[in-house]
Amino acid sequence: MGNLELFYTSNRLLSTRNFFVRPPEPPEEFLLNSPSDSVFVGFTKIFHVPFYWSFKNITNPHIAVVGITGAGKSYFIKTFLTRASYVWGANAFIIDWAGEYKDWVKQTGGRVISLGKGSNINLLDLGGMRPSDRIKQVMRALELLTDIGRYPEQRRLTELAIEKAYLEAKFNLTSNIQRDPLGRPLKPPTLKDVQRILEEQLRSGTYEFPAELENAIYRIRTFTREGEDFFALPSTIKLDELLDVGLVCLDLSGLPDEVFRALAALSCLQFIKEKMRAEGWKPEKGIKLFVVLDEAWKIAREENSDAVMIVREGRKYNFGLIVGSQNPTDISESIFSNVGTTFIFRIKFERYLDYLQTTLNFSNYMRDEIRKLGVGQAAVNMAFQTSVHFSETFILDKIIGEEPIIEFFLDLGEFAGGKMAKSVSFEKEELRKQLRGFGLNEFAIEEICSEFTKNNKHLNILNFVVLLERKGLARKNITSLLKSFGVDDSTIVDIFSKVDYKKVGLKGLSMTKIALDEDFDGV
Repeated sequence: MGNLELFYTSNRLLSTRNFFVRPPEPPEEFLLNSPSDSVFVGFTKIFHVPFYWSFKNITNPHIAVVGITGAGKSYFIKTFLTRASYVWGANAFIIDWAGEYKDWVKQTGGRVISLGKGSNINLLDLGGMRPSDRIKQVMRALELLTDIGRYPEQRRLTELAIEKAYLEAKFNLTSNIQRDPLGRPLKPPTLKDVQRILEEQLRSGTYEFPAELENAIYRIRTFTREGEDFFALPSTIKLDELLDVGLVCLDLSGLPDEVFRALAALSCLQFIKEKMRAEGWKPEKGIKLFVVLDEAWKIAREENSDAVMIVREGRKYNFGLIVGSQNPTDISESIFSNVGTTFIFRIKFERYLDYLQTTLNFSNYMRDEIRKLGVGQAAVNMAFQTSVHFSETFILDKIIGEEPIIEFFLDLGEFAGGKMAKSVSFEKEELRKQLRGFGLNEFAIEEICSEFTKNNKHLNILNFVVLLERKGLARKNITSLLKSFGVDDSTIVDIFSKVDYKKVGLKGLSMTKIALDEDFDGV
């Protein structure tokens, strides 16, 4: 028998050994909730514990979702909303930036409202608020979306003109009285009334600095021009009638640009927030409404936006806000620091991982696991109400939805090197959606998908690019598609060069590559 040797070691050294460290998953009692009062999401990776999401033991019901295109982000949101409707009877109001959800909402029997295509929202509608409060909200929105905050006098003139518009419409600025002496409901003014008031003041010649008035008029005119007056006409929809009718998608893709889409989103958030504030938080009734704000970087990043205010104020509101983005840095750090739950899908760039790790304070081990996530896998970070002595971030082996995720793989072959994976993967439905967005018809899309199917869901990336070009897809669009799936810029240039080499041979290769590099700089 050998001799037993004793030696001393530090506690710090012992703590680095796996058998002294609890695996990075919360105990079962924090993951297993009653199926009748929680939403099933999937099984944990280490112990395969069923994870049922509930808002009752976390700081608030608000959720952040991040991950690259095709990683399973929108699939998770759709699954989550479907199950929340079964469990709590929760309604869903999706502020759809790019028209991503409208087809799904139609298929599930929900309602789609398309702004810019016959539907309008009057920016000066009160929605039960006092005019004085609505004026503050409108001015805050204009400060977020225009440069009016840099010009105090123009801001003052605009605010006074809005106030006068309400007074002309005989609204009491200190109450929400909205009826005339005969009991008939008053009609709120519009931005066209505000523009008229400013123009009348300019024509009167009594103002000392006419240039300030002209600039204030020009800024308001951005939203009142014919054909772009979506927020300067009487409302054709009533938001309060859309918050308890099941699944509703407010499609913003028909609006001209980011400013118009952000203004619509802010107006909706402001209205919903005030309505829910008036009703108060009733945890025993579950969650009445989930509001989805996906890829809304313009209003999710600014510290004084209503999205950030809602998350910061936590349980005051009887609804859950779901904020999603491909780029975590497009979401305010205050949102990540204050939401009850963050779902992290596959992340492409190290700087995004730096941002998330700094904000959510997870370990290097968890960072490595997030880097290796496949389609449908996610890390979950939960902010519990009480202090806990275990990891608040854990890995889900797979998001389990109503239908399985069909995953396609692009094999990089010779282009894989260094730390680069041998293939990139994405959802089949995400590929179909993007190809539709580039203008391909359903027949062409089905042919492309069938190439993956008959090759066991794999396709060489060169063959994929050649196939897309044969279907008429421009290289600018192919570049955008490959980048969204995590292929880096230099690899894309090399892929196009190789494709051209096959087409024209070595003779024309050098000139082609020069031209490609020049084109790529502008993409």
